[in-house]
Amino acid sequence: MKDIKRKICFLILVLGFTTFVRSQEKIEAVEQLLSKMTLEEKIGQLNLLTPGGGIATGSVVSENVEAKIKAGQVGGLFGVSGPEKVRQAQKIAIENSRLRIPLLIGSDIIHGYKTTFPIPLGTAASWDLELIQKMAETAAKEATADGINWNFSPMVDIARDPRWGRIAEGAGEDPYLGSAIAKAMIKGYQGADLSAPNTMMATVKHLALYGAAEGGRDYNTVDMGKLKMYNQYLPVYKAAVDAGVGSAMTSFNDIDGVPASGNKWLITDLLREQWGFKGFVVSDYTSVNEMTAHGLGDLQSVSALALNAGLDMDMVGEGFLTTLKQSVAEGKVTEAAITEACRRILTAKYKLGLFDDPYRYSDKSRPAKDILSEGNRNLAREAAKRSFVLLKKQGNILPLQKNSQIALIGPLANNKNNMLGTWAPTGDPQLSVPVLEGFKNVASKAKIGYAKGANITDNPDLAKRANVFGTRVEIDERSSEILLKEALGLAKDADVIVAVVGEASEFSGEAASRTDISLPTSQKQLLRELAKTGKPLVIVLMSGRPLTIADELELPASILQVWHPGIEAGNAIADVVFGDYNPSGKLTATWPRNVGQIPVYHSMKNTGRPIERDNFQKFKSNYLDVENTPLLPFGHGLSYTDFSYSNIQLNKDEIGQGESISVSVEVSNTGVYDGEEVVQLYLRDVVRSVTPPMRELKGFKKIFLKKGETKTVELTLKPEDLKFYNAALEFVSEPGEFQIFIGTNATADLKTSFRLK
Repeated sequence: MKDIKRKICFLILVLGFTTFVRSQEKIEAVEQLLSKMTLEEKIGQLNLLTPGGGIATGSVVSENVEAKIKAGQVGGLFGVSGPEKVRQAQKIAIENSRLRIPLLIGSDIIHGYKTTFPIPLGTAASWDLELIQKMAETAAKEATADGINWNFSPMVDIARDPRWGRIAEGAGEDPYLGSAIAKAMIKGYQGADLSAPNTMMATVKHLALYGAAEGGRDYNTVDMGKLKMYNQYLPVYKAAVDAGVGSAMTSFNDIDGVPASGNKWLITDLLREQWGFKGFVVSDYTSVNEMTAHGLGDLQSVSALALNAGLDMDMVGEGFLTTLKQSVAEGKVTEAAITEACRRILTAKYKLGLFDDPYRYSDKSRPAKDILSEGNRNLAREAAKRSFVLLKKQGNILPLQKNSQIALIGPLANNKNNMLGTWAPTGDPQLSVPVLEGFKNVASKAKIGYAKGANITDNPDLAKRANVFGTRVEIDERSSEILLKEALGLAKDADVIVAVVGEASEFSGEAASRTDISLPTSQKQLLRELAKTGKPLVIVLMSGRPLTIADELELPASILQVWHPGIEAGNAIADVVFGDYNPSGKLTATWPRNVGQIPVYHSMKNTGRPIERDNFQKFKSNYLDVENTPLLPFGHGLSYTDFSYSNIQLNKDEIGQGESISVSVEVSNTGVYDGEEVVQLYLRDVVRSVTPPMRELKGFKKIFLKKGETKTVELTLKPEDLKFYNAALEFVSEPGEFQIFIGTNATADLKTSFRLK
């Protein structure tokens, strides 16, 4: 045994020494290259362009890209894909520029590449970190097969306003869960070796606070105090830094009155000095130029502001390229600052192995075997069904029998164009499986009839705005009355109605904020009329955000939330509806009763005048017209079976500073189906020096239980789980009582308590 230990220690030392030597070699290579570079060539490395004609992610397209590459004026490209195109771009840089510096090739790969997974808000609802990491690994494998080495993901912004369309791109409202998901995604993208041909550099975005835009309106201002920042919004970005993310992207909003792309406190003081970030920072699409509209000066002024703040790369705007040399001459920026930014970008290229082989991502044999493989599509199907959340159970309607006579109705029931969801620019909607096809695949003995029933919306202006990236909303030439009559006629002879309704994919996402997040009137009317038939009704609900569905919850129907499920949408929905998989998803963003209740989230603070049990009381903190509680709480999600919790126990009643504490609970499957449950632990610091949230998620575990089975689940609170940032922005834990709540969602009432000395 001693010999084995000695060998292990020796191997660790050898690996450590080898890593150190390689690191030193990279540093020396970068310094040697920097010594040869002119000021203009250094500035060129800070320039990120998009040639257009490829993957559309913004409104501006760069000009004269090839000439700029040859002149050493481009550090990276995005919107380019395919081994041959990428090889061509690299060849221009390697064979026609003076210093032969390879290019970064970036892309927005938000929820899969060609194999499109559910939107991130959906995959987060799986609460399955291993699955999420596997999806990121698969996305990296596909993207690198197509020549891409740098990904603008994960988006980790905490979002508590579902009017904001980009809530679809993140993990929801909670920093604890969001941090865990960020780490899993970065590990999946970057792997253990960033220079491997099947891994890619990840980018944490958007630094910072983007999800707190006022009014839920995209690109809007953010006004937030430091305590809220540090305790609720910043932890997810720090988790990404701790996970070794290679780059960071600034956000569009301002922070303390200074836009993120020019905010020295954010980029240098916080990100680099406090958190120790070693990668490089890129702006979001033209966000440097947009600081002029914010009111901070002309292009030269804001470009100098951004560089001096610590921004390394300018995306698309070319302010760095066209103004920094003049700013050096005028003493507004130093060449040393430009050299430091260039150093960070060159270091990233060395880490990716681009200097060893600039064509490592240009293997023409890879796309056929690595992209859209059977295994990848199977993973997409698995991910989709695990993301679905059963919002409501009505009797025993679900799961359906596979020999039923089914009326499949709704504008999204036979619609390929909306299955992938927002921000899937690398996917092909026509390769997706619509619900009708999935039903026929899974339940071949069922008699399935289809009718559209209604348009997604009857509003032509809203349809036009949603159709920017192709047809997502098609308004039928037939009248609403004819569509509804056809649907009701089909329903008349059916055993059960399945209505597939919700948002078009581009009703959410970037620049897709909405003040009304209820179902469009056309669909609300359809559901009301279907419910009046008295037939068993299942509502399959698609959306990129929490919706206000108070009316729909009152209908005698089961409701299955499926988000926008990705390329295998129809098959996955059928798997769940027909009982081949028991839904296990849980909401990661609270669903409000109406927009007037926003923001509403599980970790809200108490007030000096709290109400009791949601009963209205005058001169208390409540509304006249609705309850304080949300329509559906954070963590909510039902199953075809039922679970009960009991016998909560702690291993200690009191702990000291720096100690952990474990809590156990018995969970029983009391229903008639096998199923999975997400056991959730919430913590309340009863008394502390700054007002505490009523509850904070501090642990979870997903378990499988056979019907009738009971398991004891143990969760551990670590010392940092008890800490918070105090008024001096010190990360501390304070002595006193802590309450623990464990259960199936954020309203869990099974509790115990302990003391911290």
